[in-house]
Amino acid sequence: MIEERSAGTILYRKSPAGKLYLLLNYPSGHWDFVKGNIEKGETFKQTVLRETREETGIADVNFIDGFENKVQYHYQRDGEVVHKEVIFFLAETSTEHIEISHEHLGFVWLRFNDALEKLTYKTAQNLLKKVSELGFET
Repeated sequence: MIEERSAGTILYRKSPAGKLYLLLNYPSGHWDFVKGNIEKGETFKQTVLRETREETGIADVNFIDGFENKVQYHYQRDGEVVHKEVIFFLAETSTEHIEISHEHLGFVWLRFNDALEKLTYKTAQNLLKKVSELGFET
């Protein structure tokens, strides 16, 4: 089995309508948060900063203290099982304009409940629910 580690962020921005969460549309068709593989020598947060900049053009990422969550899952790649572990952080940005990378089909900024519905996978939905349960969402 292949072991893979990544880091990602539940990224939001404040708007007159309340907090809006960023979701990316991946080539396989699913909607998820910004995330990517950790490169050699990087910390989890360095990975998040790099991936956010590469995937969205956003450079102002402010981590929210007290939220760090790990998700694990398995998937198939080229006939092999991959065990993936992703560390997620909660972060705020003031950037509204996105420059989506070639790695994605699109993006959307959504309010909490709409983001919860749009997320494709249960692991991502549960992660966003933890933001609310811990009182970070309001």
